[in-house]
Amino acid sequence: MTDSFVHKGKRKFLVEYLRNKIGISDENVLNAINEVPRHLFIQSIFEEFAYEDRAFPIASHQTISHPSTVAEQSELLELKKDEKVMEIGTGCGYQTMVLMKMNALVYTVERQKDLFEYSKNKLRELHSRPKFQSFGDGFAGLPTFAPFDKILVTCGAENLPTELLHQLKIGGKMVIPMGKTDEQILYRFTKVSEKEIHKEAFGAYKFVPMLGNTNI
Repeated sequence: MTDSFVHKGKRKFLVEYLRNKIGISDENVLNAINEVPRHLFIQSIFEEFAYEDRAFPIASHQTISHPSTVAEQSELLELKKDEKVMEIGTGCGYQTMVLMKMNALVYTVERQKDLFEYSKNKLRELHSRPKFQSFGDGFAGLPTFAPFDKILVTCGAENLPTELLHQLKIGGKMVIPMGKTDEQILYRFTKVSEKEIHKEAFGAYKFVPMLGNTNI
């Protein structure tokens, strides 16, 4: 659980890359990326490359997203302090911790049992516990805690999960990649009213697919 001066220095270079090459301008996002020790969320064999803009394999045939993807999705949420955010796909917990460092109240769902246990333990070790962490079906969301100010989906869905939109506040935003398995488009949906949704597209990405059932 070492976060050395070398790691911190590499994070500063990553932040400058995200700012100057990717175009991330939200200082809240950049500060969070600078604070979260990404190398502690991946296998030690990848530690040397943890602060490069690369994805790495984690358990259950999933991946930890590129730092640029994490930063872009986080920026699109336009988070304000203490907003309630539902995250679909906890994964290893890296994105979760970034959201918490952005002062969000995070409610997160993971469908893979081993990733749920891993992320829960990892976040506890790093003294960063979300408001609620659940093992379950991401398509169902967390209706008990709805409505949410923001929703972040970290896996690709072929179709829009309308149940998640129902759990979004009026004026709230949902960021989600949608499309076929080989490539998705990153979208932001803004809930203007119960009957009106504003849709924006932000380019092509590759995400692991969003699956409905749970893996016990």
